[in-house]
Amino acid sequence: MKQVYWLRVLVICLGILLIVASAAAYIAFSFARVFYSSENGVRLEPLGLSSYPTSPIRTSPDIKRVVFFGDSRAESWPPSVQVSGWEFVNRGIAGQTTAQILGRFAAHVTPLQPDVVVLQLGINDLRTIPIFPESRAVIIANCIANIQAMIRQSKDLKAVVILSTIFPVTAPTLERRIFFWSDDIARAVAEVNKALRSLAADRVILLDADSILLDANGLPRPEYMEDTLHLSPAGYEALNLRLSQILSDLPSS
Repeated sequence: MKQVYWLRVLVICLGILLIVASAAAYIAFSFARVFYSSENGVRLEPLGLSSYPTSPIRTSPDIKRVVFFGDSRAESWPPSVQVSGWEFVNRGIAGQTTAQILGRFAAHVTPLQPDVVVLQLGINDLRTIPIFPESRAVIIANCIANIQAMIRQSKDLKAVVILSTIFPVTAPTLERRIFFWSDDIARAVAEVNKALRSLAADRVILLDADSILLDANGLPRPEYMEDTLHLSPAGYEALNLRLSQILSDLPSS
């Protein structure tokens, strides 16, 4: 009887191991497939210039234009509905680094002749640090330099820049932790944000996302986070309250 019992235990354990191994293999395959597709898509069109049409026509000379520019966090940023007299155009592309975003500024922002450019970008640079830890300092320096370049180009268009700090990250899922995730990403975000806060100047207004999205303990508010990297609708709603205040305070001319 004992032999039968232990045989059953062994079979159950082997079954559990098989299920776990199958799940891990499926997750690995899914990530590999997504990565492979994404990598080859970038090779075909590194900057994603075909993602957007030519500039929309301004509906009225009395309407001012805001352009959201950046990565998926900018792409997901809905228009602020609390203020009138503004139109909102989105030019975010998911997965892009600051180098890619800078590379398409002339195609995706300049033709729009915006009055305001809202910048939210940088996380995709910093996500590469666990893959290339020896290049950490260079990755951070390039991220900051690319953002500074976009600020200069925006100001050359006579636009006001609303510079958002990089949104915080929350606890990663198991899949992300397995595939090149590290707590150093959050530390790098804090480091870049410190540099971004120093860039506030004439026609460069800082939107400090941490002051909105973090709780008293410095942790992301759960109700504001959709997943490890992305905000929930409530998170964007909270940001838009601040954005609306900034837009309302801008001079009319």
